[in-house]
Amino acid sequence: MQTPLYQAKAEFFRMLGHPVRIRVLELLQHGPVPVRELLNEIEIEPSNLSQQLAVLRRSGIVISIRDGSTVSYALAGGDVAELLRAARRILTELLAGQNELLAELRHTDSSAQAGSSAFIPSGDMTSGRRGR
Repeated sequence: MQTPLYQAKAEFFRMLGHPVRIRVLELLQHGPVPVRELLNEIEIEPSNLSQQLAVLRRSGIVISIRDGSTVSYALAGGDVAELLRAARRILTELLAGQNELLAELRHTDSSAQAGSSAFIPSGDMTSGRRGR
């Protein structure tokens, strides 16, 4: 029985669902990067980076390139870079919408506070007793 497309997509996005993997892919968008540079940029243990690179390599999203003793990684194709750019656009729109909502909430809150401070009950406010 063949895996449904929606399930394959879910597995693909699950594979991308690790911050280190996303950061690696971002760093590889502009071309091959040696492992030592990835380690400097990401600042994680070499064994952890190796595990995350292995996941990306097994999925076919990245390839390794050996040049003497230097191992570099590169994106296997340009579609991954486009996916990351699309994710950035989507997040930008979502965050812009949240900022607009936050600004509206703050405006509404300040209007409500201004409206509530306009009402001053008769009596002594500092002692908590009503005027006599």
